[in-house]
Amino acid sequence: MLTSRQDDPIRTADHRARAAAESVRSRFGHRLFGLPFTHLGAVQHPRERTRSPWHYWWQAQYLDVLVDETLREADRGSSSAAARSALTALRLLRGIHLRNGLRWTNAYYDDMAWLALAVDRMGRVRGGGGRALAPLDRALRSAHTADLGGGLYWNTSRDFKNTPATGPAALFFARRGQPERGQELVDWLGERLRDGQTGLYLDGIRVKAGRETLVPTVYTYNQGPVLGALLELGGTANLATAADLVSAVDSQLGTEGVLLTHGAGDGGLFTGILVRYLAFAALNPLLPDSARRTAETLVTATSENLWAGRTAETAPSPRRFHRFRGVRPGGAPDLLTFPAGTGEAAAPGGAQLSTQLQAWMILEAGYRVAAGSTRAAADERG
Repeated sequence: MLTSRQDDPIRTADHRARAAAESVRSRFGHRLFGLPFTHLGAVQHPRERTRSPWHYWWQAQYLDVLVDETLREADRGSSSAAARSALTALRLLRGIHLRNGLRWTNAYYDDMAWLALAVDRMGRVRGGGGRALAPLDRALRSAHTADLGGGLYWNTSRDFKNTPATGPAALFFARRGQPERGQELVDWLGERLRDGQTGLYLDGIRVKAGRETLVPTVYTYNQGPVLGALLELGGTANLATAADLVSAVDSQLGTEGVLLTHGAGDGGLFTGILVRYLAFAALNPLLPDSARRTAETLVTATSENLWAGRTAETAPSPRRFHRFRGVRPGGAPDLLTFPAGTGEAAAPGGAQLSTQLQAWMILEAGYRVAAGSTRAAADERG
């Protein structure tokens, strides 16, 4: 059993993740069109009076981090808080379906892969969401063709196969009992889009008039789901590639263990996605110790950097906060805003959902690493 001193890093990480969660829900969470039993994340805070653009994949990431929260609260022994998180996730999934025109699919296969991953995790943790998986699975399989030797198309225009769609789809198939398809996709990424010099995965291959054009851009988030798929599939070759990828991320995408970030907009989520899968690597006993330590350092240092850059404002009164924001009574916490870029101070008075979800995601990953590492150390000491 852990002593209180050994538990300090876990409690600190739990406090930080919880503060980020409350801040995101309180500022961005709302009912869709005022409908009961629905939830959605506003694009920005303060909210615009005009109708906001629809960011399907931001909501998918929101759903995924609610699953992280559910697991953390259950791990900390708070069954009521875990139940609240799971309920919010169900309402968010309902909100996504309604806002998306009563459809689960859209024109972008990477968006659908992210939602499929989140729904699958939600179902495994608390149940629900099963109706979404069949149409998402069909859509993703339809985008996996022999053109260009394999891989997944990015959208229904079918002129671009890329890592943003292929990586999360490979992970989804690996988790859903289709490891052969997942392996095919991982192998295609390794053959066509892994850069031999850096060891990182490039963005994709465009096709126009039968001619292929490599898009060599490197994004942090592209590395994340590929790493997750390699870890999920397992086996000597995949795990060796995963260890190499952790090393490449460390040497190419970080400074003293702190990962670069990409500002606001869609890029506001990129580094958070990578950190999520680095946390899985840090806790995977089949990886070499050096790779696990590197992954742990990247998660911890990036988490610390984000926490140091936060700003805070006083929340509304506890009664009003509870009634209108859905936060439990007993005292309203400070609401936090996290920086959008590495080394930046958080901008008070305004933020985008993407950057704040990213911070929450990274702090949840920080909790998983702190809890797993501390407990592993305790187990080793007997």
